[in-house]
Amino acid sequence: MKRFFEFVWPVIGLAAVILSIFLLYQQFRGEAVGPHIWAQLRAIPPHRYMFAILATLAAYAALAWYDRIALTHLGIKHISWTFVALCSFTTYALAHNIGASVFSGAMVRYRAYRTKGLTPAEITILVGLCSLTFGLGVLLVGGFVLVIEPTQLHRSAGLLPSFLTHPTTARTVGFISLGLVLAYAIGSIFKLPPFRVGSFRIEYPRPGIAVQQFLAASTELIGGAGIIYFALPQNGNPGFFPVLAVFVASFSVALASNAPGGLGVFELLFIKAMPAVAPLNVLTALLVFRLFYLLLPLAFALVVVVLFERRKFAEALSQNAHPTPGQTEKNLDKSKDQERASAS
Repeated sequence: MKRFFEFVWPVIGLAAVILSIFLLYQQFRGEAVGPHIWAQLRAIPPHRYMFAILATLAAYAALAWYDRIALTHLGIKHISWTFVALCSFTTYALAHNIGASVFSGAMVRYRAYRTKGLTPAEITILVGLCSLTFGLGVLLVGGFVLVIEPTQLHRSAGLLPSFLTHPTTARTVGFISLGLVLAYAIGSIFKLPPFRVGSFRIEYPRPGIAVQQFLAASTELIGGAGIIYFALPQNGNPGFFPVLAVFVASFSVALASNAPGGLGVFELLFIKAMPAVAPLNVLTALLVFRLFYLLLPLAFALVVVVLFERRKFAEALSQNAHPTPGQTEKNLDKSKDQERASAS
């Protein structure tokens, strides 16, 4: 069954990309997309580009915080912030672009953290806790948005059933989301036993860890939404709160779709959820988001991976060329055993 899903999820992701791109083509058919986007990119003031860059740095700093939180939970303190930041940055840059099922990021973390002495079990817990942190952020920020402004879900009218976009239903969903976050906090404070549903299990961390999870996840989502907010034109800009609401929903669905980088899915949902803004203006802002949050980090991450693997390869060659005394003794013992086996 596991092998079946490993094959099916990439197919689903590819289908989501193809369908979304087709619908986007229908949306912009007949319009001069290229010239308009280029004009919009040039029209963004330099200071708003600077704010978008700062928002990107805040989002990736929060992602590095995810890993640091998990390491603190495991009681591991000997790994430097620099190593954690590079590992986290590389992991998310690759996973966000290539897709979680194809290149989940767990592989990058495994290779990196094994060099620091972590066991496979510890790395599994670290990866799981990072995913849980993001999920808590979606519940916290999304719940807060729906409780404060339940009409925000009405932006998804036509994409969701009408009863879900009703303000009363939206606010109810918001309270349920915040209730789940509160339950997690209570479990942490009172050190409740693990929460289980079948094979699914949540271990409650210490209260200080839980608070850091809430802060880190919220910072990442706010930073990601900030990139798009600053890239939108000031005239007709709906404001940060609506952009944040649409970003949380669209980004979460894009990740869940398993489409590589959420390509097409993210754009389609975002454009449909912001009907008051010109679609080409939204598309321009989303291209800035992809450049700052996805493409440039991917280019840097690939360099980091190549340098890391090159260094590990050089270390392996050096060890073979200049074995340690312990390795020499092991090789001699192995040779003697082979000679004895041949003689017998």
